[in-house]
Amino acid sequence: MKAIVVTDQAAGTAGMTLTERPEPPTAINDVIVQIHASGFVPTEMEWPSTWTDRAGRDKTPSIPGHELAGVVTALGYGTTGLSVGQRVFGLADWHRDGTLAEYVAIEARNLAPLPGDVDFTVGASLPISGLTAWQGLFQHGRLQAGQTVLAHGAAGAVGTMVTQLAREAGAYVIGTGRAADREKALDFGAHEFVDLENDALKDVGGVHLVFDVIGGDVQRNSAALTKTGGTLVSVVGPVEARPADGLAIDFVVEADRTQLGEIVQRVRDGRLRTNIGTTASLDNAVATLNSTGRREGKTVIRVRP
Repeated sequence: MKAIVVTDQAAGTAGMTLTERPEPPTAINDVIVQIHASGFVPTEMEWPSTWTDRAGRDKTPSIPGHELAGVVTALGYGTTGLSVGQRVFGLADWHRDGTLAEYVAIEARNLAPLPGDVDFTVGASLPISGLTAWQGLFQHGRLQAGQTVLAHGAAGAVGTMVTQLAREAGAYVIGTGRAADREKALDFGAHEFVDLENDALKDVGGVHLVFDVIGGDVQRNSAALTKTGGTLVSVVGPVEARPADGLAIDFVVEADRTQLGEIVQRVRDGRLRTNIGTTASLDNAVATLNSTGRREGKTVIRVRP
């Protein structure tokens, strides 16, 4: 099968090559999925799991990519809940070979059915962005109607999901980003927008939940804005600044079939819009992922035409 592999951590995406790899075998509780589209997060090149297995051993050449949408072609022994020929989407295990390939072996529990009226490209754009937003807001942030959310990076792939889900839940959303992001953030539902380069973040006042995808000074300055009993949720590693009278949580997104179902249903009925930026074929993926310039929205590689 065709697959993109990486072997040199220092080279990052510049070290990507499109090559032939053996098709993966089916293990117990696995399914084989013929991938139609794969989402990609540029920071994957910095994740230890891209380069080593759970025991810390080198696993290169490894296949990056963790989001997928495709069709089940085989079931491993003991696999239940899915069937051959079924359309699925989901989130592959961090430490296994990923989804920038024509096929992937993946645990069945990491997949959810993809309805026939949802395009594979859309399906591949949802797992990391959608699940990160869902888990940060509702599992870790315990968001309630009437609360105020400060959503950093509100025009990005995760931020637009955070904004939409929070607003649907009855929250007041203050989005942040660069000046050029204002229109998009407001279009995706932010009630207000703070330009982090020119506006004073402290003027926001107290908020119940900070959703941080930036870290650094932005995170440190946001901690002081959290109301008593509020929460700062981070997806950029250990929290550097904690709210004085609240909680600080950093988490790594996890696959969840039920939550994926909730997310895709909202896409189907128009409550949730995707934020897809760059798309490319698998044959052109290496060049696309190495192109210069700022990439907006979710990057999706179309593996099958």
